[in-house]
Amino acid sequence: MSSSALLPKPQMRRLLARRMKFHLFGAFFVSVGCAALYKFGVAEPRKRAYAEFYKNYDPMKDFEAMRAAGVFESAPPK
Repeated sequence: MSSSALLPKPQMRRLLARRMKFHLFGAFFVSVGCAALYKFGVAEPRKRAYAEFYKNYDPMKDFEAMRAAGVFESAPPK
């Protein structure tokens, strides 16, 4: 028997295409996972915090406090 009959031939075609397909799918799923983690871990809590802050926020009260502290040049303190 010859040695070529014992060993299978190596695949020499489409190696890059096969690896690229695997890595593209992997990168897609990792990026979707990161986007979901950011949305639900950062963006949604931030949105809720802003909504909670502005629920009770009075801009005129804040303006009067800054005016009394002398922050504005055009609106002197009373």
